Amino acid sequence: MTGVEILETGPLSLVQDLGRTGHLRSGVGVSGAADRRSLRLGNRLVGNSEDAAGVEILMGGLSLRAQEQITLAFTGAPAQAYLDGIPVGHSSVVVADPGQVVRLEYAPTGLRTYLTIRGGIAVPKILGSRSTDTLSGIGPAPLKPNDVLEVGPTPVAFPLLDVAPVQPVTNGTLDIRVIFGPRADRFANPETLTQGRWAVSTDSDRIGARLDRVGNHELLQRADGLELPTEGVALGSIQVPPSGQPVIFLADHPITGGYPVVGVVADADIDRLGQARPGQQIRFIGSSGIRQSSIQLLGNSAARASMI
Repeated sequence: MTGVEILETGPLSLVQDLGRTGHLRSGVGVSGAADRRSLRLGNRLVGNSEDAAGVEILMGGLSLRAQEQITLAFTGAPAQAYLDGIPVGHSSVVVADPGQVVRLEYAPTGLRTYLTIRGGIAVPKILGSRSTDTLSGIGPAPLKPNDVLEVGPTPVAFPLLDVAPVQPVTNGTLDIRVIFGPRADRFANPETLTQGRWAVSTDSDRIGARLDRVGNHELLQRADGLELPTEGVALGSIQVPPSGQPVIFLADHPITGGYPVVGVVADADIDRLGQARPGQQIRFIGSSGIRQSSIQLLGNSAARASMI
């Protein structure tokens, strides 16, 4: 086993893999990386399996010292990294020798940077995953200075690329696709979700992205005052509390909820929301040409899938 010593952690650094599946019936959520695509890319760069554990770094500010030679990559939010003070590329393969220090600046765009190390972070698995679930407290504690992370055995596969060309992470308006349902019929004006823009609130985290209205467009309004029984909710569900301001459920979301879900974000856009900063604007793009009955069926299917 080789290892790395954590010197600084930035605002929040967590061990994450692709999450723990198969435990929703027991009340345990999936959790895992908020931007799964970036974690997968980092693991491919260093020759790991895509589900190997890495470190999810909020904003940046992480620094570490290699105890043995390690091969690593940074992906996701493009914070500049340095090896003993020398800049190294983002989404590229970096080799650090024993004693060398790797330091990550704060990202100018995006929200979460991922550190992957060849061999993966070898903290103990809990219920089949090494992920930290901030809602339930399951998984390893947030990293702190002087922690030493073990790195797993070197995989057989070799890195195939030195640098991965990736679409840049921006702070511009995000177009997010949404399928209405399963509870769109609980709203007098569900279509207002796709009218105008919303902004990510400062009161957002790995559990959910809370949205504030931008401009003069109306908020979502309930069609009745009836209470909704608690039901299963999927990753990407857009739940609407009485305020009319939506919450998009992210990686550490609860598995059930009592507020109506007006729609579900397309899975392909979840990772982009994991990089959305407070203040960044969102424009929802609704599925067109689908009858409400079909929309509701799709939403109900998503909710049922969350309980598997």
